[in-house]
Amino acid sequence: MSLVFALAILANAPLASSPELGKAEGRCRPGESGPALHLVAKGLKDRTGMLKAEVYPSVDGDFLQDDNILLNQGKTFRRMEVTIPPSGDPMICIRIPSAGAYSVLVMHDRNSNHKFNISQDGIGFTGNPRLGWSKPRAAATRINAGSGLTRVEVVMNYRNGLVSIGPLKHGQ
Repeated sequence: MSLVFALAILANAPLASSPELGKAEGRCRPGESGPALHLVAKGLKDRTGMLKAEVYPSVDGDFLQDDNILLNQGKTFRRMEVTIPPSGDPMICIRIPSAGAYSVLVMHDRNSNHKFNISQDGIGFTGNPRLGWSKPRAAATRINAGSGLTRVEVVMNYRNGLVSIGPLKHGQ
């Protein structure tokens, strides 16, 4: 096999899956002026773990698609994680490629294991759609980001009993 052929194969090989994918592109700079999203998480269950945000194209086929697939197709995918502060509303700053429509997932990973556990972790989306047992449509989560900083509040949802997922009620 020639070196040129081997390099061509490697150049088209899919990216290895990693919790780090999309972070370098999503990291805000000091004094960030945009385009970027300032995501504010509302209604946290507690102050354990971390928050993770992921930015997707706001198209049903691409929304919540595997990060490797999106990146290999040259589509938008950004990820950012932050530790939850001891007080105040947690905020995640995440850079986006340009002004436009995006769909964003925010996850409260209460044990910081980089995996979603429906019985323990919280989840929210831009647009704050009412959640059922299937993923929301991209249109319900779509936000239109400007060329500067776009502030978006995301209401966190947690499993309530055996049959529903929603925002916490006072006293939960």
